[in-house]
Amino acid sequence: MRPLLCVLGLLAAMLATPVLGHDKLRLVADSWPPFTDASMPGGGLATSIVTTALARAGYASAFEEAPWARALMGVSEGRYDILINAWYNDSRTRIGHFSNAYLNNKVRLLKRKGEAFGYQHQSDLYPYSIAVVRDYAYSPDFDGDTRLHKVAVRNFSSAVRMLAAGRVNLAVEDEYVAHYNLQREPQAVRDGVELVDPPLAQNSLHILVSLKHPEHQQIVERFERAIAAMKTDGSYARLLRQHGF
Repeated sequence: MRPLLCVLGLLAAMLATPVLGHDKLRLVADSWPPFTDASMPGGGLATSIVTTALARAGYASAFEEAPWARALMGVSEGRYDILINAWYNDSRTRIGHFSNAYLNNKVRLLKRKGEAFGYQHQSDLYPYSIAVVRDYAYSPDFDGDTRLHKVAVRNFSSAVRMLAAGRVNLAVEDEYVAHYNLQREPQAVRDGVELVDPPLAQNSLHILVSLKHPEHQQIVERFERAIAAMKTDGSYARLLRQHGF
C-alpha cells in the first residue's frame, strides 16, 4: 500500500501546483489610474481583474509598473510575460497574443457646465479648441484628424483646469479616468465641468501575452474562461464596486 500512497500523494501535489509550477507570470503596465497604478489597492482596477482571473486560472503572478514604451518593449523581448492594459492594434499582434476584451473604455468629451453644446459627428468639433494630453492616444480617427484644434497639455488636471477657466472649449478623456481624477480636483473645477454624450470613441482593453512565452495561447484561453466565470458568479462586478465603479 505504501508505494500506492506515495504515488497518490505525488499526483495530488502535482494537481495542487499552479499551471506554471514555481514560475510567476511577470505582469507589467504603465501608471494609468484608476486602471493600473502600483500605489492603488490591488494595483488598480485592471490589475485587480487580471491578477484575480489569472489566479483562478491557476497562475501565480507579480506586477511591475514601468513607462509605456519600456513595458511594450519588455513584452516584445520576453522580459515581461503580460501587458495588462493593451488596446488592440494590428502591429502589436507581432509581439503578443491578445485576449478578448475584459473592460471597455469610453472616451468622452468634457465641457463647461451650463454651456450649450452638442455634436453628432467628429467634424462638428472643428470650430472648438480641445485640450488633449501630450503623447496620449484616444482613438485612431481622433488622433489622426489634423483639422481638429487640439491644445496639447501635460496631464488631465491641466486640461480640465483650462476648461473650467474658459481657456479651451472642450477636454477629452477616458470616462473612468475622468471620474477618478475629477475627485482630486478643487471643488470649483469639479462643479464647473461635465461629461458630454455620445462617447467620442470606445476602446476595448485586453491583456497582451508575449509570444516569447511558450504557453501564450493557453494563458489567454485560461484567462478568458476565468473572466467569463467571474462575470457569472458576480466576482467581476464586486471588483468594479470595490474600485468605485
